[in-house]
Amino acid sequence: MGIRKRLLLTAVATIALLPALAAEAKDAKLVGLAVANLQANFFNQIKESVEAAGAEKGVKVITVDAKGDAATQVNQIQDLLAQNIDALIYIPAGATAASVPVKAAKAAGVPVVNIDRNAEGAPGDTFIATDSVESARQVCDWIAKQAGGKGEMLIIHGQKGTTPEVDRSKGCGVALKAYPDIKVVGELWSEGWHQDEGFKLTADLLQAHPKANIVFGQADALALGAAQAVKVAAPDHRIWVAGFDGDTAALKALKDGVFDVTATQQTQKMGRMGLDAAIALAKGDKLPAQQLQDATLTTKDNVAGFIAKHP
Repeated sequence: MGIRKRLLLTAVATIALLPALAAEAKDAKLVGLAVANLQANFFNQIKESVEAAGAEKGVKVITVDAKGDAATQVNQIQDLLAQNIDALIYIPAGATAASVPVKAAKAAGVPVVNIDRNAEGAPGDTFIATDSVESARQVCDWIAKQAGGKGEMLIIHGQKGTTPEVDRSKGCGVALKAYPDIKVVGELWSEGWHQDEGFKLTADLLQAHPKANIVFGQADALALGAAQAVKVAAPDHRIWVAGFDGDTAALKALKDGVFDVTATQQTQKMGRMGLDAAIALAKGDKLPAQQLQDATLTTKDNVAGFIAKHP
């Protein structure tokens, strides 16, 4: 058994022994923000939005970056709880051990706001995210139409088992039911939603499936990597590339025709909502279990507005 896994199991066992404390109603003065990976533009936008909202409302925000590692995140959140934070805003670094920080916070009487990813089996007090099922359905429906409703699709998944990966897979699957002449012939999972992974995984799949004419990267970084792989492969036919997120750099690439479509999330809004939710929960208010937001299907036709001002 690896050291990292032993640390996680030790944390789980320790938390299981802790008595759950009732959250004490108070004004939130100190909020912890545990981010999955600040290398990703999406999470950076969340961070900037939460911190800006905190500055406006007189709430100090302590931000920690797990850099994609679940064990690191468990330790970071234990440190945040030791600093007596009034609420925790939590974006799990992965599906593995995602419930551990939630259980630790609840054992300490600290309310939890999950953004983008929820913890299966131990959800936060409220979950703020894009409706990824519906938005992915729209993206895959659009790209299927552009391809003439027939052909071979490749899917570059996000981190396996995370909320966005599961929901975007589901939404695309719903869309493809209307296109029986489109077959998913290859799919691979990334470990961290990174552009270099999108390139390598797409390149591998294109070698195995040279007739593919659609690639769905479940994040813009993956889609940009996929587009690069398509360019290098120099196929003799049009390959349509779809992404998801509305990352700032990706929106400019979309305008330039590097890839074809994405779903622009209301990233700044979700950060503000996260801080507001943390304040409300600290006061003892009850919030909906889920607060799902719309994303906007984005192509060259409407991308300029999002480049000028990201929602």
